[in-house]
Amino acid sequence: MSILIVTAVEAEAAAIGQQDQARVVVAGVGRTNAACSTTLEIARHGPFEAVISTGLAGALPGGNLCIGDILAAEYCVYAEEGIDTPTGFQDMAELGFPLGDFSGNAVPCDAGLIHAIADSVPIHTIATVATCSGTDEAADQIAARTGCQAEAMEGAAVVHAARRMDTPAIEIRVISNTTGDRDRQQWDRPRALSLLGDAMPGILDRIRSHEPA
Repeated sequence: MSILIVTAVEAEAAAIGQQDQARVVVAGVGRTNAACSTTLEIARHGPFEAVISTGLAGALPGGNLCIGDILAAEYCVYAEEGIDTPTGFQDMAELGFPLGDFSGNAVPCDAGLIHAIADSVPIHTIATVATCSGTDEAADQIAARTGCQAEAMEGAAVVHAARRMDTPAIEIRVISNTTGDRDRQQWDRPRALSLLGDAMPGILDRIRSHEPA
């Protein structure tokens, strides 16, 4: 089974290292880099049996996630697509403009991939943000708006692009930091990267051994 692993930065790719029957690429930070790189990799080097968007993430308030926790997404939620109104935020479903063949802002990860790893990796929802939450107000707003437990900057774009290319995809993250007021955030990036590297071989084994529906 050939698997595409998409990271944002070199440190994440280095932590994962070379993996059997897997192609690890550094797409760059943010949704545009993520979507373009995923599309080009599938077009040039595919087909792939699975795509994994992975790297580090920030824990949102109320999600009960701690630094070092690993999680996978059932849905990757675009946090900013929509409109701010005097009565609150409206997502794309409320506006009546579909982003794809899914409801509103929540890009579904592949059910088969979720099933393959669910006994070893907790399943949550992960927000994809363009602006990270560096104030308590922003973190609370993203958590309330999306219902997500963590935030990163690429997952929805990777999974969305793979979906457009008819390739199963999932987002898997390790919590490296808290969100909220920047001067009070807690970080342990080295530990999170180490845990990411430790976890990936087992995750890949479970995906490879899973029988597609």
